[in-house]
Amino acid sequence: MIDHKILSQIDRVKKKLVLAKVADKDLKVFGASSHKYKVGKTISKEQIVSFETEFNLVLPEDYKVFLMHIGNGGISYENSAAGPSYGIFPFGKNLEEFVYGNPKKCFGQECRIYPKMSDEFWKELNKNIEENDDISREDFDEELGKMFAGILPIASQGCAYYYGLVLNGEFKGRVVNIDIDRQKPFFVFESNFLDWYERWLDEIIPENSMANEPDLFRYTLGGLSAYILEVYFSTEDLSIKKECLNGILKKSAVGSEILIVLEEQYKVNSGEIQKTILQMLTKFDYERAKPYLLDFAKENLQAVFQFVFWYAKSKSTDWLEFIKSNIESINDNETFRFCTYLLKEMPIDYGEIIVPFTFGKSESIKVSAYYSLGQLKNKSKYLDVFIAGLNDSSNRVIHTALQALDGVEDRKLLKHYKAIAEKFPKEKDYILANLNHRLKPYGLNNKSIIKADIDF
Repeated sequence: MIDHKILSQIDRVKKKLVLAKVADKDLKVFGASSHKYKVGKTISKEQIVSFETEFNLVLPEDYKVFLMHIGNGGISYENSAAGPSYGIFPFGKNLEEFVYGNPKKCFGQECRIYPKMSDEFWKELNKNIEENDDISREDFDEELGKMFAGILPIASQGCAYYYGLVLNGEFKGRVVNIDIDRQKPFFVFESNFLDWYERWLDEIIPENSMANEPDLFRYTLGGLSAYILEVYFSTEDLSIKKECLNGILKKSAVGSEILIVLEEQYKVNSGEIQKTILQMLTKFDYERAKPYLLDFAKENLQAVFQFVFWYAKSKSTDWLEFIKSNIESINDNETFRFCTYLLKEMPIDYGEIIVPFTFGKSESIKVSAYYSLGQLKNKSKYLDVFIAGLNDSSNRVIHTALQALDGVEDRKLLKHYKAIAEKFPKEKDYILANLNHRLKPYGLNNKSIIKADIDF
């Protein structure tokens, strides 16, 4: 007998699948062009019992309810049903995505990972693989089985990323993000599969559509902004507050009354909560956010550059004078990188701002600086700067300087190209490949330039 609450949720999910398909008729949501919001026929309880008996486990209840009352399989990747990313795998398929050969053994082990596990704990789980370069395939699979024990693959996010469903232990039923290249997993906020699935739908359906049936969207942190704020104000748990804000952040637009509340909350908060609210204000109302961005730049310049680039890049020119006057405070590559992104959006020659960074101590910043100079239409103006890059002690800088010189043909460069050819008799860090691209317009390559007379 299915609980009345779950029956109501099943009905909601079915309605929301239709609403999501209408809202995303152009299939712009990631993965939607593959699954097209289609779900296959449901499966029987007997089929599930047979699987549970074969693998000696009991599946999370709401996952079983989904399969028996909403659907199984579809038209997406590996015949997946509509769902987050590329959709939900067909029941009983793709069982070896995490562990090759013996998923039954893996499913039967106690799940070892948990929410908010430490980097040290994850490193320990990886220890036998990381510290053994000669590990056999069998032992490697054995270690993976321990690492991803008790987790059922349920969907692909593309590349090496998947969603998994915890099959046992304290966190049974939770959905977890898995990277089979062994980056540390992280758990989604929701406590079960069906809540996670419903929130995915809520994040697709626009707020103005939700307003027509408000009671249908008072259940997840992807629903109505007003409801999400009710949850936000009802808790002191910072992780829940952050999740509430992220729920609103994912919306395409919010009303003015919500913005007023967010602005007030920005003023009374600090730390990650304040930072997230500033991100929201920038996304939904740049002009309202601008004075706060200027103030927050004293604390976190990288975040400010990121928010402006992500949500208001058309306003990049607003930040030109600010960048010029604060350029000396930029000392890390990520902040510098987003600074260059903003500069590239401006109809200016930003070379003079970038050039000083090519002479700094940070290899990463120098690489970003040369890359940015290479994007300029008048980059030949900075020939001497590029020549300095060709003679840098860092292979990464030389490589980037060579790439950045694409389209610049000046015979002054030849003696420096010759020096590189002599320095690298064999390919290293793709330097010779890029050198040969630069030499091709002169009818030369890394071998012939060594013999060529270029002393002019």
